[in-house]
Amino acid sequence: MTPDEQDLVRRRQRSRAIVMAVLLFAFVLLVFGISIAKIQAGMPH
Repeated sequence: MTPDEQDLVRRRQRSRAIVMAVLLFAFVLLVFGISIAKIQAGMPH
């Protein structure tokens, strides 16, 4: 593999990792928001 190809692979891996991190963070925020909403609504046990 040439250095140019390695750089391309690294850039793609980095962009995929960033997308996955953003999606994971959004999921965590969604679950947190739903939990807070349920607590404020006084969800019955």
